[in-house]
Amino acid sequence: QVQPVESGGGLVQAGDSLRLSCVASGRSFGTSMMAWVRQAPGKEREFVAGIGWSGILTRYTDSVKGRFTISRDNAKNTVYLQMNSLKPEDTALYYCAATSRLKLGTGVSDYDYWGQGTQVTVSS
Repeated sequence: QVQPVESGGGLVQAGDSLRLSCVASGRSFGTSMMAWVRQAPGKEREFVAGIGWSGILTRYTDSVKGRFTISRDNAKNTVYLQMNSLKPEDTALYYCAATSRLKLGTGVSDYDYWGQGTQVTVSS
């Protein structure tokens, strides 16, 4: 079992960059698929990016490809989301999520363990 805790959110202007961090407790972090999921006001949760246990395999939703990069450091039990060229439509509560399943899913329901979220607000 993995318990994620997010940090790094904030208020930025369009075009700025921000890096989110997620520290996950639990001995199974190194074999867990990890993801970032976001939820904008009035909308459902949306998969943003996912990464396999080794860090080699990654997945992104189309709207963030080329702007966001997910990475992980298994020695630190930490997953990162580097967000560049931020847009107002990136404004959302960003969650870190984990699963012990073998597949790197791109659906919200593919993940079993969730953090409390960190708010990202991008002003125009």
